[in-house]
Amino acid sequence: MAGSRERVRIQGRELVVTNLDKVMYPETGTTKADVLSYYTAVAPVLIPAAVNRPATRKRWVNGVGTAEAPGEMFFQKNLEDSTPGWIPRASIRHKERTNQYPLVNDAATLVWLAQMGSLEIHVPQWRVDPHGNPMNPDRLVLDLDPGEGAGLAECAEVARLARAILKDVGLDLVPVTSGSKGIHLYAGLDGTQGSEQISEFAHELARALEADHPDLAVSDMKKALRTGKVLVDWSQNNAAKTTIVPYSLRGRLRPTVAAPRTWRELASPALRQLDYKEVMRRVKDGKDPFAGVSAGGGHVQGHPDGGGSGGHGHGTGGQGTSGHGTSGHRGGGTPDGGRTDPRLEKYRSMRDPEGTPEPFSADRLRADPAAGTIRERFVIQEHHASRLHFDFRLERDGVLVSWALPKGVPVTGAQNHLAVQTEDHPMDYLDFEGTIPKGQYGAGSVSIWDHGYYECDKWIAGKEVIATLTGSEGGGLGGTKRFALIRTSRDSDASQRPEQAQWLIHLMDRKGHAAPPAPGAAAGSSTRKEAQEEDGPPPAPSPSSDAPPVFLPMLASAGTPADLRGLDWQFELKWDGVRALIIRDADRIRLISRNGNDVSASYPELTDSACWPEQDFTADGEIVAVGPSGRPDFGLLQTRMKLTKAADVARARAGTPVRLMVFDLLSDAGEDLRRLPLRKRRVRLEQLDWPSGCPVHLSEVLDDDVEHILESARELGLEGIMAKRLDGRYVSGGRSRSWLKLKFERTQEVVVGGWRPGRGSRNSSVGSVLVGIPDGGTLRYVGRVGSGFSDRELTELRLQMDTLARKTSPFTDVPAADASDAHWVSPELVGEVTFGEWTGGGKLRHPVWRGWRLDKNADDVVAESG
Repeated sequence: MAGSRERVRIQGRELVVTNLDKVMYPETGTTKADVLSYYTAVAPVLIPAAVNRPATRKRWVNGVGTAEAPGEMFFQKNLEDSTPGWIPRASIRHKERTNQYPLVNDAATLVWLAQMGSLEIHVPQWRVDPHGNPMNPDRLVLDLDPGEGAGLAECAEVARLARAILKDVGLDLVPVTSGSKGIHLYAGLDGTQGSEQISEFAHELARALEADHPDLAVSDMKKALRTGKVLVDWSQNNAAKTTIVPYSLRGRLRPTVAAPRTWRELASPALRQLDYKEVMRRVKDGKDPFAGVSAGGGHVQGHPDGGGSGGHGHGTGGQGTSGHGTSGHRGGGTPDGGRTDPRLEKYRSMRDPEGTPEPFSADRLRADPAAGTIRERFVIQEHHASRLHFDFRLERDGVLVSWALPKGVPVTGAQNHLAVQTEDHPMDYLDFEGTIPKGQYGAGSVSIWDHGYYECDKWIAGKEVIATLTGSEGGGLGGTKRFALIRTSRDSDASQRPEQAQWLIHLMDRKGHAAPPAPGAAAGSSTRKEAQEEDGPPPAPSPSSDAPPVFLPMLASAGTPADLRGLDWQFELKWDGVRALIIRDADRIRLISRNGNDVSASYPELTDSACWPEQDFTADGEIVAVGPSGRPDFGLLQTRMKLTKAADVARARAGTPVRLMVFDLLSDAGEDLRRLPLRKRRVRLEQLDWPSGCPVHLSEVLDDDVEHILESARELGLEGIMAKRLDGRYVSGGRSRSWLKLKFERTQEVVVGGWRPGRGSRNSSVGSVLVGIPDGGTLRYVGRVGSGFSDRELTELRLQMDTLARKTSPFTDVPAADASDAHWVSPELVGEVTFGEWTGGGKLRHPVWRGWRLDKNADDVVAESG
């Protein structure tokens, strides 16, 4: 990987890797290219250890630094909005929020994570099923951590003692030198017991080691007790804990690796941590000591009773549930053909193996003889039960994820069909045809309508699936078709009847463009009658006429003139205001903000029907206030944004008139235009009958070279310009590179998470606010802002801060100097600042407050640059 930027293709995915010559480990000169090469080389052994486990990442975007100047590390759980759709992921609900975690299921995902600076990958000891539901742990882990005065030799001695105990209960341990100070010990489990049981077992094991060898092992985490001893950390078996995945790099001064080892190696007096080059050579030579854990393990029944190697709990060996296949890394079936796979428990409980010809086994993945590779299979079955329906089944991780289609497979993108998710089926159902006897579940005849292979374009477990199916010759699909499955049932419904979650299935065109519901229609509304005819849960109620539209605004990305080369672009001025979607129907005009709020009452001059074309439409635009200089003034617009009472609006309207600059057309007379290229949408926009003499204007398209347009905009004191690709579609709710913001002044949206008291005349008000940017489920601190506020604003801000007060910091890394007298608030308010540049530590240099962004939620905020 020479050079600083390359386009690479990995397992059919095209990735752009950048900054390849960046030094990630200064002590050894190890570059980003070296890191990417390492993860590419170890993917065949790392992925089976990580597959289907929600991954958290430690990111060193600018490298690990040196002992004197450590690099900044970000601990990231949640995926960014800009994450490619093909990255496999699972949505995991926590107490306060739901995070989307990547699943490191393929080499392309692993390389993408490394490209994003994710040196360390951490995973739990449990996997998710194809619906995103956490399963029981399929491995046990012990972290042997040497205290002061102890080292690897002592860890290896404790490891041998633990191995002797666990052999008696049918578990075989695999050691992993952690790449840090100690050793991790893993054993494969069969997945029949929960995390609490496994944690308690591990805790008892740690106590047994401590009781038998008090001078060597300790199970209590207090540092004062660990000098000269090895802590047997059992806590990482807790369902909420993660451990660095075997074969992951470590973000230490040298590029060491969490490296699986053999017991012979552990007996060597020269035992040490391995670096990435050594691990690459081992993998190249075919060594993978961790393969046994990835393939499953034993069953824990008893607990160590503290009697050392002569008095342990008991257990029986058993087959595991976590086999992952080989090159495809899509395992999850069991060596016994799936007869004990817990994911098929629901299927088995509903059927009598003596009374139905249906299969009860789940063969592993099978090779596609034509391609010579492993591909995932599908089957669509016509099922004449009490009501005719079609069963749509996709192979995923060793089972068939299944949906019932009451109205069959959609043949046109104009109509979505209801899809009711049913229980997972065994793999042998791929070939099943026959008659299920009367009195049995699903009684009736089953025949194969079509079957073949599919390519998975997107799989967000339990939420969304996009797949391209290639059927058999003469099959019902008639060739290759692309479908999207989108879950629509509410969480409450799904929690009560998870196997009956309601989805929609939509036929897409081959390029992947879905035909969305008609403007203003509720997602799934066309299937309400279908849902009422089924036994599944009723659909979520349709929104009222006052609800926000289904359209969401398209978001732009930051760019430079260099990004425009080789493509056709349309240029407009960048209006310094707030976005608004304009909804025109027979009754009224509605203005909907970017975060879905109806702001019509704040701008009555913009909702006069006489100022708009007469037919129904949905348009996109920007509300601006023009200052005395004739330029848009965002600060002036603030005086209108907060008002809703008619009297207040009337007074402000006289002093601060606003106008609406319209720049895109999303629908026209009921026709959805978002799939049309911009050049056609713009023609349709200009063809509408626009009344004159109103505060509604079309945003002008500028016909000149971009350099001249930028020069003119700068001379006029404007914020910048917008560049839009003429062949670009309108991507609702998505941030796209087909719209680029070319700005002169650097601005950044921020979330307020705290404030510091003022001094002198400001001692009773706010002196500065502490701000951050959401980053993977956390709020990354980016600095404090004290200038740009008027005294009146600071006094009002103090009252607002008091209503949001909380005891703890919402940030991850506030410097002590800034936190010393800080008051913390719930991170709900969004503002915008200007700034000079980003510091090397990722902070804003010389930020100045511009104003509040009431049109945006905290989750909308992303780092614009730097």
